[in-house]
Amino acid sequence: MNIRQAVLEDVPSILDIYNEAIVNTVATFDTVPRSLAQQEEWFTQHGDAYPVVVAETEGVIAGWSALNRYSDRLAYARTSELSMYIREDYRGQGIGRRLLEVMLRDGKQAGLHTVLSRIEESNEASLHLHRAYGFETVGTMREVGVKFGRLLNVVLMQKML
Repeated sequence: MNIRQAVLEDVPSILDIYNEAIVNTVATFDTVPRSLAQQEEWFTQHGDAYPVVVAETEGVIAGWSALNRYSDRLAYARTSELSMYIREDYRGQGIGRRLLEVMLRDGKQAGLHTVLSRIEESNEASLHLHRAYGFETVGTMREVGVKFGRLLNVVLMQKML
């Protein structure tokens, strides 16, 4: 498996993985699949300060991760929010661990100070992974989302780089 910086040509694969998560999981609170144009716009909003990486295995993008701008208010410039999604048939193979390691390293090199993650509280695998890499729970937002007819709580986790 190769973890590398994403390029524009990776966006269709990133989009496929993300749209599957929208339709089938509570890992994202988006409820409507994105278009390629929307995902390309999202990609171009990143840069050296907010990296996007992909995990590629045998020519397949098996997962991706991004550090996203937390807020457009300048005082938050060194704070980012983590996104990470694994292609359905590649989950449970350690790809998330590899992506998270690279994201934390790249975020620190980019000058970021804090990484936040919002995780739906029933996502034990993601909560466990974040704890294993030093993220701490800083709060729970109760019933902030509705998806698949359920009210959802979100655990807010944070790691200082």
